[in-house]
This record gives sequence, structure tokens and C-alpha cells, in this order.
Amino acid sequence: MNLSYALIGEVAAKRNSAKLQQGVVRADDARLRLAPVMKQAQSSLMRASPSLAVLMTLSATMLVASTPPPPPIMDGSGNPASRVVLSLMPGEVRCGGIVETPALMRRPQIALGWPSPRIEADTVISYDFRIDAAGRPLSISSDRQGFTPYSEDIGPSLAASRFRPGSERTGCRISYALRATTIAQTPVEDLVAYTMTPQHGPLPRNGWDRIRPDGATCVTDPRSAPLLRAFPDFDKLAATPGVRDWTMVRYDIDAKGRPVKVQVAYTTRNTALDAASVKAVEASRFTQGPRTGCMYPYWRAPARLEAPASPDPKSLQSAAARCDGSGEWAKMPPLLYPQPYRKHSIEGWAIVAFDLAPWGEPGNIRTLAAEPAADFGKQAEQMLRMARAAPSHVGKSGCVQKIRFVMGQPGAPANAEDQDAPPTPF
Repeated sequence: MNLSYALIGEVAAKRNSAKLQQGVVRADDARLRLAPVMKQAQSSLMRASPSLAVLMTLSATMLVASTPPPPPIMDGSGNPASRVVLSLMPGEVRCGGIVETPALMRRPQIALGWPSPRIEADTVISYDFRIDAAGRPLSISSDRQGFTPYSEDIGPSLAASRFRPGSERTGCRISYALRATTIAQTPVEDLVAYTMTPQHGPLPRNGWDRIRPDGATCVTDPRSAPLLRAFPDFDKLAATPGVRDWTMVRYDIDAKGRPVKVQVAYTTRNTALDAASVKAVEASRFTQGPRTGCMYPYWRAPARLEAPASPDPKSLQSAAARCDGSGEWAKMPPLLYPQPYRKHSIEGWAIVAFDLAPWGEPGNIRTLAAEPAADFGKQAEQMLRMARAAPSHVGKSGCVQKIRFVMGQPGAPANAEDQDAPPTPF
């Protein structure tokens, strides 16, 4: 069946009047609207064939595939200072039993939790994958069943990692150990990294006390307020595919409100962003000088990490399939982009097979191929489960669809609002 349609603004009310050809699941920061891609303007049927593509545009009200963090497990005191920092530390990589050294291994995002036996008992998460000739991890999957707290960023971070180029390597495996440390034990660089994506609440005061230089007066009341806050031209700065870069700048303020002693305190080592951030702080102006130990973050949204090439869906269709590529969809699939991969601007695709009951319900849904991670196949299956075809006399079997997950239009703002900007600490 051909489920092709496109989302490019706000959802349209009429969905059953277009014969559709092609589309994509696309994510950007525009509004949401269903716009059929019409082969014949007056066609009244939605046809089905081996290619589903959906264009998805993200807004604050759209549906996304998101797993909420687990509720906090209190230690009895409820004191924010007693929270623990949770880091998933990547271990050794082996491909076919041979150790493979990463050229660049990305760590999953750091989380903030509460002391709990649940955390201590669930310490190792393993992933299987292959490495293509360019050194890119693909076919990423985990054999763990159900939801594992704090693990949703493993797949995207592994997809953004890189190995040495060469021949393709298969049978690769890596395990991540969940490390829980107190705020006092956690490296300061990790505390700063958490403030850039504070998904589990703000960093407690004792964490900020470790980040600020000793004797800092910038947060002493009355606090200094910005008269002019300058920003880099982010669109002119190189972005890293699949990874958000950030720079934390430290500075003092003189008696006239001018920043002095401006320097990079912590960084992901995007040198262009570092230099532009220092210049932006130097161009800013403040009240209530002099002050010491002020800090301010700047960040650059990830560049798109494009999906690898995909096979022709027809090549994966069973010879015994009874799906002639015709039919009318009574209810289109909801448009869902895997949230962890959206945050990393990682694109993907999935080729799924399914049957259709005479009353139009899809069944026997299974993923035939998905890249760069099995999560895209799981997302595609979830979408199809919520679709309904028009009733038929005998139903269909062995239908095959390709679903593409594509990020927003080129030229969209580098720091789109849906990219979850970190809060201003000071």
C-alpha cells in the first residue's frame, strides 16, 4: 500500500481525497499541516505501494515518540543535594572477538537521579552493531526487553560515534556501565555537560557551587543584569553531525559593566563556537559591576546526520505476498519521529512488512530492515499499528512499506526552539 503523504504545516481536516505518491517523516521547527502529494488533483483514493514516506514538521503540540523519564525515587530526605549523577560509560568494543578501538566515542547524555537499589541492580546495557567501510556504526540494536531507565540516549550517541575507516566489520558489541556518583564525586566537566541538557530537573546548588570559581561574586545579590546580551551568528558556525556542541564562558565584570578576563571554561572543543562565544561575551554589557566568576553558556544545534542508503523495498517482499498495491486508507498512521534521535538530528529509515485484515486492521507487522538503528523500525511498526485501511473482501498479506525519517528543511534556524536550549545559569 502507498501511505505516502507530507506534513508541512498545521494538520488539514481532509485526508481521503488524494492519490498519494511519495513523502517523508520530516522534523523541523515549523507549524504542522498535512499536505498531500498528489499525482492527480481530482483523485479520491489514497493508494498503497511499497514506499511509505512521511514529511514531519515539529511544533510544540505535535506527537513525538518519547519515553518520559521514570519518577524520582526519593531517598527519604527529599534533599536535592542528595541526588546522584548517572553516567553510562562505554566499555570495550569487540567485532567478531577482535578489539576495535573507536576513533571517536560519544558518551550518552548524563542524567540526574536519586539513590536507589534499582539503579545499582541494573548496571550494564549491551548493544550490537556493525561498522561500515567509512567507520560508521550501523544496524544498532539491543536485546534488552522493555524500558531501561536513563538508557534512551545510548542508540543516538553510538550512531554519532566513529571508528577507523577500512573494511566492513560485523558482529560488533559494546556494553555500557551505569555509574552513579554523588555530586561531590562527579567530574566538574560532567556537571557542566548535564546543565546543557537538564532533562531530569535543574542541577542542585551544590553542583553549581562546584562549577563556579571559588569566591565568585556574580550571583551575589543584587545580581548583575544584562543590558546587552550578544550572541554568535550560529548559522555561520560549523556544526557537528549528530552532536550538540557547547561552550561555557567564564568572565568578570568591571565597574562600568564591561566583561573582562573572558575565557573558555568548559567546552566540547568546537573551536569556532569557542571563539565566537568569547567574542559574544566581550560584546555584552551589564549592570551592577564589578563582579567576578560569572559564567554563560552558548550551544550549537547538531548538524543533520543523514541516513545511509536503503535497498529497494520490492527486493525484500516475499514472492508469496498478496498485496497488489491498491487500496484506500481510512485512517492514516500518526506521524511520530523517534525523540532521542530527533534531538541529535539523526535521520533514518525502516522497511516494514504487514498484512491487512478484511476490516482494514494491519497485523503481523514486522521490520525487514532499518538503519542506522533498530529503533527506527520499532517506530515504524508503532505508526502502522494505529493506521486503518478501508475494508475489503479478502484483505491483503505481505505488503511492504518504506518509511523515511528526515529532519527539517535545510536552512532552518540553527538553534530552533524545539532543540531544548539549556537554561541561563546566571
